[in-house]
Amino acid sequence: MNVYDTVNRLAKEIKESEEYLEYKKMKEIIKEIPELKQKLDDFEKARYETQISTMKGEEPTKEQVENLQKIYLELIQNDKTKKYLDTELKFNTMLSDINKILGEAVQDLIQ
Repeated sequence: MNVYDTVNRLAKEIKESEEYLEYKKMKEIIKEIPELKQKLDDFEKARYETQISTMKGEEPTKEQVENLQKIYLELIQNDKTKKYLDTELKFNTMLSDINKILGEAVQDLIQ
């Protein structure tokens, strides 16, 4: 079997997976509620800024961490945004697991 056929089959299976379908459904629900979408956008921005600091080898500022925690705590108080974050985590975990498996398959060439 051709590796491209396999990866295309994997892509199709990902798009048919429960994790993908549930995450997609929650994204659509959130998109229809502007105030929730804005809160999630604010959270994503705060999370991104914190990650960038970490990637630069810097400690995130106390304000960055507190802001991120504050927004997160607000989000998990709402059933819809909590479910959105839960489904996002499940989807990202699946992708991370796939990447780990692929990385391990070629690890002997990378070292």
